[in-house]
Amino acid sequence: MADELRTRIRSGVLRPGQRMPTQAKLADEFGVERGTVRQALRILQAERLLTNVSKGSPATVAPDLGRGHIPAGPAAPPLPTTVALAPRIADAFAASHVEVDALCLTSVSLTLAIGEPLRRIHAGELKPAKIDVRVMLPSRDIELAFPTPVDTAEHNRLQHRWLAHRNAQGQVLRHNLLALRATHGIDVRVSFRALPFTPPVKLYLLNGCEALFAYYTLTRREQEIDHENLELYDAEGTRSMLFAFARDAGPRDTTFVEQSRLWFNALWGTISSELVLTS
Repeated sequence: MADELRTRIRSGVLRPGQRMPTQAKLADEFGVERGTVRQALRILQAERLLTNVSKGSPATVAPDLGRGHIPAGPAAPPLPTTVALAPRIADAFAASHVEVDALCLTSVSLTLAIGEPLRRIHAGELKPAKIDVRVMLPSRDIELAFPTPVDTAEHNRLQHRWLAHRNAQGQVLRHNLLALRATHGIDVRVSFRALPFTPPVKLYLLNGCEALFAYYTLTRREQEIDHENLELYDAEGTRSMLFAFARDAGPRDTTFVEQSRLWFNALWGTISSELVLTS
């Protein structure tokens, strides 16, 4: 439920400052108890996407959503991916030549975060001349370390579902960015490479100046797949805490950004392979 509401907020279906539906209406829509509704709303409040979450009046979408400046460097607190990534991506898109590199399990967080700078480009607030996006994702040919079912007999079904999700998110990301060629004449390149392993961390590099790093922390949870509840080990990447490093924030941060770029480029140019977003 939190994932669905988060998507509505990030996509603009629920706008900054807008009041949410009542908890009773949300409970009816999702077919859950009100206690579950409150848990989902509290998750989004902790991610600074909602305000005024209580048992009484409806919550409100954060009025400054995606517009606050979240700094990098030693003083920057780690924040959930859904909070930290979008404003950093939006700041990166203020450059004339935008460069975004991402290594992750799926591109769902990046696809959501790109929504804000795309909106600002269409509104005439941002005008990059060139955009280069490179994304590395796990290969379809490997046995994923996670997500993985507790019952190994269900592995193929879960792998097929993950692959469909990976491809769909990547196709949406590519389509939304490449559309800027026709609508705004921007020189856009979007490239994907396949990794021969399941990444235990996610990494975003922005314009060669910032590195955002997070761990995929595994939990055992139940998820409905094909109308059947399945126990699996998985990590919720959208909630992973991002640690921000800036090249101009001192020797520690500068070294981390430089080494992260070297690591990404080495994987891109050596053991990764061409990735085709089909099943």
